Amino acid sequence: MDWTHSEAPALDDIETLARDAFASLPEKFRNLTGEIVFMVQDFPDEEVTEEMGLETPFDILGLFQGPDLAAREGGSSSHHPTMIFLYRRPILDYWVEQGEPLGHIVRHVLIHEVGHHFGLSDEDMDAIEERN
Repeated sequence: MDWTHSEAPALDDIETLARDAFASLPEKFRNLTGEIVFMVQDFPDEEVTEEMGLETPFDILGLFQGPDLAAREGGSSSHHPTMIFLYRRPILDYWVEQGEPLGHIVRHVLIHEVGHHFGLSDEDMDAIEERN
């Protein structure tokens, strides 16, 4: 492949991959989140870095922010939308190191951000990843 004129995927490119990956996930899994907003940033902000105790901003690929299932099912309304943050530079760094297709990595991050937030087991998340 000729990389001479290639550019790294932009923030919008990662968001498109995230939307496509999320749409490919099982409906039951997608329904855990309700309406969702994808926010793609180059790195987590300082607040996230400090709260998560990260050594570097490359230590996190994504972050889920939103109400848990009990709050959603209990009718508790939140003033904040359900969001998944995807961090472009750490994702691209991981992509280079692992040699996996970028779309697979984005899908993996989405599954694990949603899955961990809603208490799914690693086995449940692995089964979702194996689909498609």
